[in-house]
Amino acid sequence: MPERSATDEAVRLAFTQQASACRGLGSPFTASLCALAAERLPASHAVGEKILSWTGDPTPSGDSVPLRLAGALHALVLAGLDRALAEVYPPNTAEPDELWNAVENACRTHATFIIDRLKSAPQTNEVRRSAALLPGFLVISSLFGKPLVLSEIGASAGLNLQWDRYAYRLGALSWATGPSPVVIAPEWKGPNPPDVPVDVASRAGCDLNPLDPAREEDALRLLSYIWADQTDRLDRTRLALAIAAAHHQTVEKADAVDWLEQRLGQVHADRVHVIYHTIAWQYLPQPLQKKGEALISMAGARATPAAPLARLQMEGDDQKHSAALTLQIWPPGEKHLIGRADFHGRWVEWTGWPGLH
Repeated sequence: MPERSATDEAVRLAFTQQASACRGLGSPFTASLCALAAERLPASHAVGEKILSWTGDPTPSGDSVPLRLAGALHALVLAGLDRALAEVYPPNTAEPDELWNAVENACRTHATFIIDRLKSAPQTNEVRRSAALLPGFLVISSLFGKPLVLSEIGASAGLNLQWDRYAYRLGALSWATGPSPVVIAPEWKGPNPPDVPVDVASRAGCDLNPLDPAREEDALRLLSYIWADQTDRLDRTRLALAIAAAHHQTVEKADAVDWLEQRLGQVHADRVHVIYHTIAWQYLPQPLQKKGEALISMAGARATPAAPLARLQMEGDDQKHSAALTLQIWPPGEKHLIGRADFHGRWVEWTGWPGLH
């Protein structure tokens, strides 16, 4: 066996790391696919050569090369472009050798398609994260009793801009503004959040590469990055895409900080302006994060009781296996950790806002 280069080894390690992450997040199929790629991916075809000579950071926290490949292969299945690959994909089962033979064949047969897909970072719009956001919105509504103006950073296809159009079961609380085909019921720990009505006055989002929920090609791209054996996520996302399309929800193509500056420059009388983001802020380069934080702080200093500002976040921190839920409100700028959540929203551990029950 020829000696592997340092780049080759780094890429294979990235696939191994991703396999471990997928196992922990409930996708044994994607874990198996990544483990097989780590062990068997050859440089003897164009796809393998492209991946094993990756010039950037191949890791899950970098360019996410394993998920780029997984997304490209899943897209072939969803689009009906590779029958042999579909036969070894869920809901079907296959032995490791059968799965890898089909993957190898797909890499050779659809090299142009896969290599083109490898150019783009994985893009997800996890609808279940709305279950982690909803308690924060309920706190904001409980504190102010004003309509909300929503501004989501990294909104992708805008599915989490539609959070008030879904139905929820959060512990003992059932919450919905009306009937919805999307029902989100995470494992819930902690007290019940406030049970109050919410009025969304307006909503907008930005993304560097926004997807249009009404466009079939964009919907396919989004679905392809959902792990193939997680049918509940696929079904939920399809339903959420239909809701977003029916409400003509589109996301603006814009740099997050430039867009934020424009949004924060507006005054919303008798409204609460809520800036929010889920697993998005961490991907901004440090200088842009610093500029964005300064913009939000300055806008917070200008906020008044008649036109308050809130920032709701679900972002990773120093705890590896979950995200922190934080809420900050101006005036006076009070910030609290209000809970934690699984990255896919499978569970929420709710702490709550101090003094609010």
